Amino acid sequence: MADRAPIETKNLDGYGNAALPWRRPKALLDAIDPSAMITWFLGTTGPDGRPHAAGVGALWVDGDLYFTSGDGTKKSKDLTANPFASIGVSLEGMDLVFEGAVERVTDRATLESVAAAYASGGWPARVDGDAFTAPFSAPSAGPAPWSLYRLAFDRVIAVASAEPHGATTWRFA
Repeated sequence: MADRAPIETKNLDGYGNAALPWRRPKALLDAIDPSAMITWFLGTTGPDGRPHAAGVGALWVDGDLYFTSGDGTKKSKDLTANPFASIGVSLEGMDLVFEGAVERVTDRATLESVAAAYASGGWPARVDGDAFTAPFSAPSAGPAPWSLYRLAFDRVIAVASAEPHGATTWRFA
């Protein structure tokens, strides 16, 4: 999925600003330092239809969005019942919301790559079987192992709070 181009761009701006180019948020995402203290918010829906939001330590790696979760957490249980989710983040000059289906990642090469990215940011994750372990994680994560998930986003919504302003939705195949 890395480095996909949008198949549709829709300008949402009601003030006459042009649609934002995808290269702008992509450049912001590609430039994120893995050690930066950025909170991403995962939105899920439980089996009863109630929404749930949780801060997660997400990572943008080679054009894909990843996060971890313990199997006993509400977010993991929600994703088992309904794999569709959103992840939102506020970056310098732009707020982004990613929407799509969440997939559990079990292939060794991706696990190793993402574990290395987490380790470069200060979380010493390592691959153990088809999940991660580490000496610590978020207090709400529960005990190891932690599963790795990829949000296979098919839509991204952006609102630019810095010049040039605008609001845009991109759809991806």
